[in-house]
Amino acid sequence: MSELLNIVREYADMLRDSVINDFLNVLSIKAVNPSMGGEGEFKRGETLYRILSSYGLDVLECINVHDSRVPEGLRPNIIGVIKGDNTSRSIWIVSHLDTVPEGDLRLWSTDPFKPVVKDGKIYARGAEDNGQAIASSMMALKILKMLKVKPKFNFGAVFVSDEEAGSHYGLKYLLDMGFFKPEDLIIVPDSGSRNGSKIEIAEKSVLWLKITTYGKQTHGSTPHKGLNAHRIGMMYALRIDEYLHEKYVDKDPIFTPQESTFEPTRKDLNVQNINTIPGIDTIYFDCRILPRYDVDMVLKDVNMLKAEFEGRYGVRIDVEAVLRIDSPPPTPEDSEVVSRLREAIELSRGIKPKTIGIGGGTVAALFRRRGIHAAVWSTIDELAHQPNEYTKIENIVADAIVFTLIPLL
Repeated sequence: MSELLNIVREYADMLRDSVINDFLNVLSIKAVNPSMGGEGEFKRGETLYRILSSYGLDVLECINVHDSRVPEGLRPNIIGVIKGDNTSRSIWIVSHLDTVPEGDLRLWSTDPFKPVVKDGKIYARGAEDNGQAIASSMMALKILKMLKVKPKFNFGAVFVSDEEAGSHYGLKYLLDMGFFKPEDLIIVPDSGSRNGSKIEIAEKSVLWLKITTYGKQTHGSTPHKGLNAHRIGMMYALRIDEYLHEKYVDKDPIFTPQESTFEPTRKDLNVQNINTIPGIDTIYFDCRILPRYDVDMVLKDVNMLKAEFEGRYGVRIDVEAVLRIDSPPPTPEDSEVVSRLREAIELSRGIKPKTIGIGGGTVAALFRRRGIHAAVWSTIDELAHQPNEYTKIENIVADAIVFTLIPLL
């Protein structure tokens, strides 16, 4: 196996500059999700498809999904495949083409949509999320095409649209059309750790709550004439915080943090001046719930407390679940995709990775919900959505080597 690893490393070193140059051409094309005010991924996908067409892949196709919000009316999903000895099943590396917006430009040291290479890093919006996975997939495809050793089964890279806004025009569409098979192996390089030692196999349920309290607005000097929605809303929020944390106390060591979390986050503007007592007040909660707990039970508790506060203070409270993602069953630790990924990491890195769960959501959950085992893994500094986002070129190459090894072992 050491001989195979050395050959793969040699090819990776040989291809490093050309693949990074190809990746920079892709990354330089803005691909902000239309749900966030952008024009989508079409131009970026067009460039990627053109580059991949020069790689001599066994299969290269683009599945477009109609979306009237983008100039071209289409959201691309690109598939590249190197066929293996067993063509009835595949390992898929799933990355996404779209990005979030740049955020506050004042916080960036460079233009977020003009990639800059400096000190072994590539700075740009989407460089890490999910550009690194795109680049590693490109390199792995190219290495496997050049190798004289044929993969044991198909090796495929899928570059999807719309991951940042629900995957309706990307992965969900492909799953609904039956593109993936139950026996396929799925790796999603959309989360990870600095040294590649963590394989994510489970996710917490996600529940975002919007809580609006309706009282009666009045002048700040006459509180007896009104009903302070802000005060009662804060009291209700603190009671939710206290009650849920006291009730849902179980811990699972696979997750960090190990317990369920219920965090008050955003606060909408209620009034614009200090001397007005608000009649409407809105606050939000971000809840990350261990898979063992029923999300419906959490909602039932929140609504029980709501009825208590409405009766006690004479206000009306609306509770809306603005996002709900129930966690699917985790990928088994002894599943083939985890075992093969672990073996490739141990061979190339000399480390024994551990399996973990995360509080955030990835598209791996979409596969798990359909009974397809998926593992989330990459080597990243965890800079997604931040200003001065970057990826390390050494991480691109190192992850590509792991991806290449998996269908060969």
